[in-house]
Amino acid sequence: MNTTIQLSGAHALIHSIIHEGTDTIFGYPGGNIIPVFDALYDYYNQIHYVLGRHEQGSIHAAQGYARISGKVGVCIVTSGPAATNVITGIGDAMLDSTPLVVITGQVGDTMLGTDAFQEIDMVGITQPITKWCYQIRRPEEIAWAVARAFYIARTGRKGPVVLDFTKNAQNALVTDYRPEKCTFIRSYVPVSKPNMAKIEEAAQLINQAKKPLALVGQGVLLGNAEVELTQFLEKADIPAGWTLLGESALPSDFRLNKGMLGMHGNIAPNLKTNECDVLIAIGMRFDDRVTGDMNTYAKQAKIIHFDIDVAEIGKNIPVDVPVLGDVKTTLPLITQLLKKTSHQEWVNSFAVAERKEKELVIEKEIHPKEGAIKMGEVIAKIADATHNQAVVVTDVGQNQMMAARYSKFAQSNSFITSGGLGTMGFGIPAAIGAKIGAPERTVVLFVGDGGFQMTIQELGTIMQEKVGVKMVILNNNFLGMVRQWQELFYHKRYSSTPMQNPDFVAIAKAYGINAAVVGEREKLDNAIEAMLSDDKAYLLVVNVEDNGLVYPMTPAGTCVTNIIVNGEKIVL
Repeated sequence: MNTTIQLSGAHALIHSIIHEGTDTIFGYPGGNIIPVFDALYDYYNQIHYVLGRHEQGSIHAAQGYARISGKVGVCIVTSGPAATNVITGIGDAMLDSTPLVVITGQVGDTMLGTDAFQEIDMVGITQPITKWCYQIRRPEEIAWAVARAFYIARTGRKGPVVLDFTKNAQNALVTDYRPEKCTFIRSYVPVSKPNMAKIEEAAQLINQAKKPLALVGQGVLLGNAEVELTQFLEKADIPAGWTLLGESALPSDFRLNKGMLGMHGNIAPNLKTNECDVLIAIGMRFDDRVTGDMNTYAKQAKIIHFDIDVAEIGKNIPVDVPVLGDVKTTLPLITQLLKKTSHQEWVNSFAVAERKEKELVIEKEIHPKEGAIKMGEVIAKIADATHNQAVVVTDVGQNQMMAARYSKFAQSNSFITSGGLGTMGFGIPAAIGAKIGAPERTVVLFVGDGGFQMTIQELGTIMQEKVGVKMVILNNNFLGMVRQWQELFYHKRYSSTPMQNPDFVAIAKAYGINAAVVGEREKLDNAIEAMLSDDKAYLLVVNVEDNGLVYPMTPAGTCVTNIIVNGEKIVL
């Protein structure tokens, strides 16, 4: 559109959002955003609007949509309690680098600062947990603000942006509206140009390495650099572990994929972190759940850190060679300088720990001979039944760690979870957003009985939108992860973790969602088949052992090699 037109501020907002390529909006209406929703009515042929049942559900759905589609998730809510209800999702998106534009209603500008009905200082609240926040007080600012918001959200290290939209600006007319496109902001440098001296220094270190180890984070997925990553690893024969959010960046059967890092990660990559001579961090931020005690972490290694965000370099772990930039650009620059190398003895050395973990943990978890159903066997069976092609969404807790450990992936960008903030209640709405963002893919949610009830109202969104997501409650009648810590570190004092649960199947059916419950191992395969063969939404409640533990485990704040199984430290 090249000519200017006259629009209300509310219409200008929707027009600008569409101009950014948005086709889906999540949200919930209310008094101080009514003009925007009135305008939205005129654009239903261009916008798929998803009405949530709670603002927290709407923003988590926008997160799931953004994570699977690669687009900016858009969430529109009203002021006051609606605005504060999206704070958790904004913080979650900031920590997990999820691109969002969140638009909140606000009282008119003459009422600002008067404690008017449903007034809240959204800019003040969200400034620490956004890439940018701005209050639109005049309709002439709308095109500029929206263009800038989307540009900031989707570039560099992706993240959330908040636009607080006063009601007078929604109602006023823009006499010369024209949508804008933002491609540059002075003082904002989303991606640094590669420093060739550091590229060469990193390549030299890797070429000299005898025991290199790569740590793969979500930056690879956000940068669409999966192919560049495998070429890099293969050329220099570098084994790799991955962070929770880096899962599925490498195919599960890739020969150099050595498993998950961190507190409940695989034994081999955690032990080898403190044996390698060159540690190569790629798009990850050395989170404490990965490093354990930072004072004992990889002290023997030279550390190379690939990252798009200069603030992450050296923040937690001292770095020998920083490689700033987008990994899709920087990885190939280094790969072309690498010698074709074999580290066969080093790669093979992982097998000792892998065999030990298979014997002590994995086989007992996914192929139990007796007793109650285990979480791991449910997840492994569903991975097999979906041929490792499903998008796996999790809530937070034991269900999350088990899903990360026992899911398998043949396709990248297939694992969606709340990493940095660890938000219980994330699962159901994020799965809704993921299915809307990738309707052609099978989306399976693994959730605990606790997390399911935190956003259970979003079953109403599934009903209204007819979202064909598969939901699996791993029901142990406990807040399982807290119970695990109570068992291991608090003398089995199970304070406020046992749960009396409702009839989940009856609740699902009240929302028109097909559902079943299974508690016997011999019926599990048929129950999974029934769920996956249904072309609509489905809830499968699996009653699992109530005292299951996620092993291996590195207790918080201890050395990354202090790995326990069955309460005892692993010794190889």
